[in-house]
Amino acid sequence: MAPDRTLGGLHRDGVTLLGDRPEGALEAKVLLLKAAGVTEERLLAAPDRPCSQAVEARFRRLVGRRLDGVPLAHLTGTKEFWSIPFEVTPSVLVPRPETEGVVEKVLELSTRESESILDVGTGSGCIAVALAKELPRAQVRAVDISERALRVAERNAARHGARHVRFHRSDMFSAFRGTGAKFDFIVSNPPYIARGDWDGLPAEVRDFEPRRALLAGASGLEAIERLARRAGTYLRPGGYLVFEIGDGQRDRVLALFGRRWTEIETSWDLAGKPRVITARRA
Repeated sequence: MAPDRTLGGLHRDGVTLLGDRPEGALEAKVLLLKAAGVTEERLLAAPDRPCSQAVEARFRRLVGRRLDGVPLAHLTGTKEFWSIPFEVTPSVLVPRPETEGVVEKVLELSTRESESILDVGTGSGCIAVALAKELPRAQVRAVDISERALRVAERNAARHGARHVRFHRSDMFSAFRGTGAKFDFIVSNPPYIARGDWDGLPAEVRDFEPRRALLAGASGLEAIERLARRAGTYLRPGGYLVFEIGDGQRDRVLALFGRRWTEIETSWDLAGKPRVITARRA
């Protein structure tokens, strides 16, 4: 019997191949849309539309790479964050829903005036761009130590009309040392994976996402400790530090804040885990 080389037929083949994955059916659809260059509406409206051998080959190649563990976002080149599609490459961390809690907290605290915001370790630029879109009067700066990550972030900002975000190559606050720069908000999704937990990460994270954006020394707190120790220098009095933490880190992170800080709060993610810490400079 000849293979069913239609959109619907290829989708069924993909579901069969990816069926053991929790979201196999959804992933098969996403990869088919990528391979065929069609919209979801077109797929639903015309599942019997014939596909070329080239489309079939592209689709099967994408499915094969997904089975090899390549992140879905690397195969499609995009990942949605804050309802915004962001370009993703192997040079940046794939944006995750949990990180939207950082954006939510800033919006909760913002006066909606001309505030200044610094995003430390911007990666794809997802936090900085989301905040720039929500707070058009804000002055947003974003830093990363990776030049390749900054290029991705700059493209995302340009794509989504956030051209006023200014990007700097910087090891945390090094670009602002001695400048007198002060911010109303410092935000971050810092690395927080402990060295001993590295081998236990899912292979698609461990083998394909940037190690520098994930690993934070033996304790998993090296980056957060630097952030907590230095952020006060670059915050205006009354300014906020808002950042993401990992599982099981809340108590140790809270212990890092001394008398220089007030209104130290925890926000929980949808899974009920402590995920975002907010601290206000006294």
